[in-house]
Amino acid sequence: MQTNADPLSNHPSRRDLLQATVAASAAAAVTGVGSALDLMEVQDPWFRISLAEWSLHRALRSSGADRITNLEFPRIAKGLGIDGVEYVNAFFKSRGRGGEEVWRGTDFGYLNDLRGACTEAGVESLLIMVDGEGQLANEDDGRRRDAVENHFKWVAAAAYLGCHSIRVNAGGGGTPEQQAERAADSLLRIARVSDAYDINVIVENHGGLSSDGAWLAGVMRRCDHPRVGTLPDFGNFYEYDRYQGVADLMPFAKAVSAKSYGFDDEGNETKIDYARMMKIVKDAGYRGWVGIEYEGGDADERAGITRTRELLERLRKELG
Repeated sequence: MQTNADPLSNHPSRRDLLQATVAASAAAAVTGVGSALDLMEVQDPWFRISLAEWSLHRALRSSGADRITNLEFPRIAKGLGIDGVEYVNAFFKSRGRGGEEVWRGTDFGYLNDLRGACTEAGVESLLIMVDGEGQLANEDDGRRRDAVENHFKWVAAAAYLGCHSIRVNAGGGGTPEQQAERAADSLLRIARVSDAYDINVIVENHGGLSSDGAWLAGVMRRCDHPRVGTLPDFGNFYEYDRYQGVADLMPFAKAVSAKSYGFDDEGNETKIDYARMMKIVKDAGYRGWVGIEYEGGDADERAGITRTRELLERLRKELG
C-alpha cells in the first residue's frame, strides 16, 4: 500500500528547526509561552492553504465587468491572503482567430506568462484539475487509450508551471470491478509518463463510482504506485458518508479539497463539520496543502473564499 506523501517541497531542515527552537525560546522568555507557540505555528504550520480556481468559476465565465481571466487568478488569490493556486483546465481555453475554442495547455508562451504571473504575485502553482479529456475507465479500449494520451499534455504543462500533480477523473462504464481494473491501468499508464516530469496523478471523488470512498481506495491499492494518489473532496460523496469517504482516501492523499457552501454567524460551515473533517485529515498524518473550493450560490465568491480561509486558519490553530 502506498504511504501518505507530502507534496510540500519546503520541509524545514534540522538547522531550520534548531533556529526556530532558539527563536521560540527567546520569545517565550520575553513574552511568554503563548507567543512562542504562535511563532512555531508561523514557522511550520501543519498545513498550508491554497485556492482551487473553481471557487471563482462565475467570474471566470462572466462576460460582464466582473470577468476575470486565468492569468489574473494568481494575483487575485494572493489578494485574498492565499499562497498556492490550483488550476482548472477549462479556464485554459481561449478563442482562436477563426473563433474556435483553443486549449492553451500546449502553448508554452501562454504558460510562461502564467508562470510569470505567479512569480509576480508570490504564489505557488500546485496542480491542474483536468476535465473533458475522456474517460479513463472507458469500456472501449481505443477511446480509453485516447483519454490516457490526452492527459500527457497536462502533465507537461503542470511540470512547466511547477505543480506537483494533475487531478484526473476515473469515470467509465461496466461493473465496479471492471471499472476499477481499467481505471487502475489508465492511471498507471499516465504515471509512467508523469514520473519523468516529477508529476503525480491524483483522483478526486468526482461523481460516479469515484464518489464511493471504498471503491476509489481499492483502485489506489490496485495501482500501488508512488505517483498515483487521491484528492479527497469534502463535498463530493453524495450517497456515501462524507466523513468515512475522506477517511478512506486520506492514506493516499497528495492534496485535499476543502469544499464549502455557506456559513453561520459564528463562521462555521453549514453543511460540513469542518472541525471533524480537519481532524480526520490531521489524524491521517497529512501535512500538505488544503485547497479552498467555494461553491456557495448565495454569497459573493471572494467573500465565500475569505470565510473558508478564516475557518481553516482557526482550525489549523485549534487542532495544531
